[in-house]
Amino acid sequence: MVAIVHPSKLSGSQIAPASKSSMQRACAASLIHVGKTIIYNPGHSNDDLAALDVIQKLGALVEIDKAPNENGNAGSIVVNSNGVKPIGPSMNCGESGLGIRMFTPIAALSHELISIEGKGSLVKRPMHFFDEILPLVGVKVKSQKGFLPIEIQGPLVPANITIDGSLSSQFLTGMLMAYAATEKQDVEIKVLDLKSKPYIDLTLAVLNAFGWKVEHTNYESFRFLAHAPLEPVIEYTVEGDWSGAAFLLVAGAIAGPIKLKGLQLNSTQADKKIMEALLSAKANMKQEEDGILIGPSADVSSHNANNNSYNNSYNNSNHSNVYSNGLIAFEFDATDCPDLFPPLVALASVCNGVTKIKGVSRLAHKESDRGLTLQTEFAKMGVKIDLLGDEMLIYGGATIQSTTVFSQHDHRIAMACGVAALVANGPIEITEAEAINKSYTDFFTHLQELGAKVDIQ
Repeated sequence: MVAIVHPSKLSGSQIAPASKSSMQRACAASLIHVGKTIIYNPGHSNDDLAALDVIQKLGALVEIDKAPNENGNAGSIVVNSNGVKPIGPSMNCGESGLGIRMFTPIAALSHELISIEGKGSLVKRPMHFFDEILPLVGVKVKSQKGFLPIEIQGPLVPANITIDGSLSSQFLTGMLMAYAATEKQDVEIKVLDLKSKPYIDLTLAVLNAFGWKVEHTNYESFRFLAHAPLEPVIEYTVEGDWSGAAFLLVAGAIAGPIKLKGLQLNSTQADKKIMEALLSAKANMKQEEDGILIGPSADVSSHNANNNSYNNSYNNSNHSNVYSNGLIAFEFDATDCPDLFPPLVALASVCNGVTKIKGVSRLAHKESDRGLTLQTEFAKMGVKIDLLGDEMLIYGGATIQSTTVFSQHDHRIAMACGVAALVANGPIEITEAEAINKSYTDFFTHLQELGAKVDIQ
């Protein structure tokens, strides 16, 4: 698919997509919950669909109801599970990094020999963690020198272990889910150098919502506590996705104003920090009763001067609620929220000055090597990016140039280029734009609904 995004002015409102981080964790929890789970506001990205397929391969029965329910949630999914009981010899996690890292330890709860598979960029992403850790908890493992496919055979038996959390917090998420399912309480998982702590907060929030109790000490030690029996029927609502919303918020900041609905300001999602970056760049934001209003220059402040500024929720008096000189360069540490790099680069491209973002080391093993991919594709649009060790420097303020870019099969690269195109000097053509289906299937449709001219070929 080719998407051609034209320079456009945005207006109106949009509902944030469902969080695939929340959705996939809910799917995992519904599998290990013996009983019935009703998931409201489910996502339908490729990663979400892969998660649903995996839990069915591992024995869950899934019913999908697309009709809005009485609470206004967009559809629901009913999962009936009797625990992990694989119905076949293999499961495929698609291209989902979270899926492969979370569901592999869960699948290892079974006695069965299971082949863990993936596709696309996932087959190139290192999985040495399983070779090193799963044998410590009684699981036989055979990988392709640390890569997919992986054969495992359990059952996983919780034990006191120490794991490296520097590559990805997703491995820890999988172990926490698997340990919780066993109901064993006298065990501890110690973690060294944990990255992306907010994602672990989300994992713990989902486990807590289902009834499991896990405590941690400074994210260095995790223990499992006694809890009341889980309810036979559990309802869980998937929250709005700050990762996908980050692109719309940046789009609003550079080409709005727009209003974004459906986001929880108290969310544990790591990518909520996009708000801090937008404030640092002097974007205008207001929290209204039904959403977040964001736009450039004085557009937002003139909408309703009586609304409370989102700035106040961060208690940050250093950021003005109105700026007159446009967006400015900023500094930001994305070590714990590396998925924000693409929307941050789109934002920084139109900010006056040089923006510095820390955390480049977290980008090598994404759907593409995102540091290099961002540098390559944004250079085609006339934006200079330097990679200096763990820091990225983006030289903003120049005119975004009309050109053709390549998503490199990375959903977030496609969306970042689409956002930058809104303020280019002509249309930007994005090839392999179907990459967005991995996380935000409706991205270009939502841009169109906000007033952007987008041609899909």
